[in-house]
Amino acid sequence: MISEKISSDILLVGQPNVGKSVLFSRITGIKTIASNYSGTTVSYSSGTMYFGDFSRKIIDAPGTYSLEPLDDAARVTIDLIDEAKIIVNVVDATHLERNLSLTMELLAQGKPVVMALNMSDEARHKGIEIDTEKLSQRLGIPVIPTAARTGDGVRELIITILGLQVKNSQIKDDETTHPGHHPHIPHHERNHDDGLIKKHTHIEEKTVWEKIGNIITDVQILKNHKHTALEIFEDMSVHPVLGLIIALVVMVISFSLIRLIGESLISILEKLFNGFYLPVIYKLSYFLQQGSLLDRILVGGLVEGKIDLLQSYGLLTSGVFIPFGVVLPYVFSFYFVVSIIEDTGYLPRLAIFLDGIMHRIGLHGYAIIPMILGFGCNVPGILATRILETKHQRFVVATLISISVPCVALQAMIIGSVGKRGLLPLLTVYGILVVSWFIIGFILKFIAGEYQPELLIEIPPYRIPDWKALFSKMWIRSFGFIKEALPIIMISILCVDILYQTEVFNYIADITAPVVHKLWGMPKESIIPLLIGILRKDAAVAMFPATLTTKQLVTGCVILSMFFPCVATLVILVKELGIKYALKSILIMLVAVTVAGVLVNLLY
Repeated sequence: MISEKISSDILLVGQPNVGKSVLFSRITGIKTIASNYSGTTVSYSSGTMYFGDFSRKIIDAPGTYSLEPLDDAARVTIDLIDEAKIIVNVVDATHLERNLSLTMELLAQGKPVVMALNMSDEARHKGIEIDTEKLSQRLGIPVIPTAARTGDGVRELIITILGLQVKNSQIKDDETTHPGHHPHIPHHERNHDDGLIKKHTHIEEKTVWEKIGNIITDVQILKNHKHTALEIFEDMSVHPVLGLIIALVVMVISFSLIRLIGESLISILEKLFNGFYLPVIYKLSYFLQQGSLLDRILVGGLVEGKIDLLQSYGLLTSGVFIPFGVVLPYVFSFYFVVSIIEDTGYLPRLAIFLDGIMHRIGLHGYAIIPMILGFGCNVPGILATRILETKHQRFVVATLISISVPCVALQAMIIGSVGKRGLLPLLTVYGILVVSWFIIGFILKFIAGEYQPELLIEIPPYRIPDWKALFSKMWIRSFGFIKEALPIIMISILCVDILYQTEVFNYIADITAPVVHKLWGMPKESIIPLLIGILRKDAAVAMFPATLTTKQLVTGCVILSMFFPCVATLVILVKELGIKYALKSILIMLVAVTVAGVLVNLLY
């Protein structure tokens, strides 16, 4: 007799091959435990479902066609039903009639039941239409269409489960007759000589199948369905091979469009700043007496005898032009392109396709969105981490963006400078950044040991975007960036500018010389470009001494990419994560860049 009691808040029950295990993984995430049931070789999986502030223990029962206790799988399932509060009956929508016999047995157990009508996408593609409202009415339980493979409907299923009222079973747990006291359809004639099953509660098989037949006639319609072009593309988007090709094409097109729009806007804004704003700054500099302390703070230094809005590093020059003339255009272009991808319905599919890869570093597929944004500018990338569920996930993604995702301006300078030395040095820089991304992500996942929630998103159909709504959403996001980030960015640039103008950076260069020269193998004066990278990393690449060897240039570009984030990124990092997590992120950056610099110096 099986006497072990294993309780659960939610028990998944279904016939074999209905996608029950996939749904279980989708709900619980990656941290699950598989065990053999005591006294048997039958295994079950247990885990925890997290949703908002709720957590529930969930068990995936062995697949069984019936609750008739003739084998270990059925007996284990019956035992698990005894101690379960809610039963989720997972049903294959493409074979509804065959699955409903087990459903009828579960309904007779006196427990709250929810039906997960799984593989609904496959049923639709096969021309099988199921009226879920009628099915729910006929069975007297909630029926939720799901597609565990993509996660479609899973969120609604969880909300439905959490809304159920748990009640005590009307069936008494009498161990002298257990498990025979559970109502079931008798499929076999059998003498029970073992003494375990003496009292049966039978459900009349003929009556059950008549009822199932009536239900199927009432709720299911079979049609000759031909896939539309959009449905074919939907399937291709999550295909292991075709999905990868589509993802690469979409990323290349998106990145190219973002850069085209961003650079075009920057070019227009540069002309406006140079034509209307710069003359005012020259007059202000003359009024402040050029070279005075106040002039150096507000206007900055001269570059080749002229005020340079990008490199003068004054509060009213670089402090204004960097956020408005450089960062904002990329914020605008990124939100425009991402809104297109989002509103067409592709973004959730990209997240699903990359979900498996991202789980290896403790994240889910939606984390790819901030990463993509970070390639244009780290600021909107970190802002986009708000779409992630937990602060730990936001911390990991923001840290990875700050360390291993160079912005497009920095990439342009790296390609321009390192690319002149050959393709191999350039690939080395990017290869090191990719490897560091995986290693740091894996270490953060291992150290944290925190539950990583599974990806739960609804999959909308492909559609043409509503351009009015798209531009409205893009404006709201861009204005939000200006409102939240601009004041803090300008204050931070002022603080850094004061340090630069008072030659504190030169003092720092002397202190850090042992690390820069001995560990990283670079000349002492290279620390100045690295520190300038706090203001503008792309400008810092241009400030590397021309005498650097290829090895030193590769080392310098890797260090600069992974080094302390630019002011704008640092400010958003603090704002989004809080000072505690921001300091942790900065500490990880400093350790990572030190180790990376040493390894490149020794191995390259």
